[in-house]
Amino acid sequence: MISFVEVILIIVSYVLGSIPSAVLVGKSFHGLDVRLHGSMSAGATNTFRVLGKRAGITVLIMDILKGATAVNLVYFSESILPEYIIGFKILFGLMAVVGHIYPLFASFKGGKGIATLLGMVIAIDPILALGCISIFLIILISTNMVSLGSILSTLSFGIMTYIRYGFSEPFLLIFGIFAGILVLYTHRANIGRIMRGEEKKIYLFKKK
Repeated sequence: MISFVEVILIIVSYVLGSIPSAVLVGKSFHGLDVRLHGSMSAGATNTFRVLGKRAGITVLIMDILKGATAVNLVYFSESILPEYIIGFKILFGLMAVVGHIYPLFASFKGGKGIATLLGMVIAIDPILALGCISIFLIILISTNMVSLGSILSTLSFGIMTYIRYGFSEPFLLIFGIFAGILVLYTHRANIGRIMRGEEKKIYLFKKK
C-alpha cells in the first residue's frame, strides 16, 4: 500500500520533471523559446539544433539529472519494503519523465523524455544505461539521427534487461516494455519522417 510519504514523493517527482530545462536555458541565455523553433520540442535535441552544442549539452545534463534525482527520492521513504524499492524507483522516475513531457511549469508542452528516461536508467542500473548509450552512439554516428538512436536504444532496453536478469527483475522487464511503447508514441512523427527520408540530422561529431 502506498503511504502518504510515497504520494508526496510521486508528486515531487512529477514537479521535478516539470522543470523546463530547455525553456529556461533558451530564454535566460538566448532570449528565445525553443518551443517556437526547430521541431517545437522543449528537449535537448531541439536545443542542440536551435541553440548549439553548449546549450544542448547543458539541457541534456539537466534533463538527465531530473530522472536520476527522482529515482533517488526512494531513499526519503523508510516504509518501502526492500522487494518493492526497484518498483518505486521506476515509478518515481517515470513520474519525472511524465513531468518532462507534460511540464506543469511550461503549459504542459515539453520534450520527448529521452534524456530524463536515461537519467532514471542510470540511477537504477548503470550497466544497462551504458548499453543503451552505446547503442545510441553507434546509431547516431552512423546515421546522424538522434531520433533513430533514441528509438532503437530504448527498444533495446527490455532485451538487455532480459539478458542481464532473466525474469528475476519483473519490474524492470515491465518498465522496458512500457519504455518501448512510450518512445514509439513520443517519436511517432519522427518515425513518419524517417520512413519518408525527411528526418532532420544533427552533425555532432563532424561537419555536414
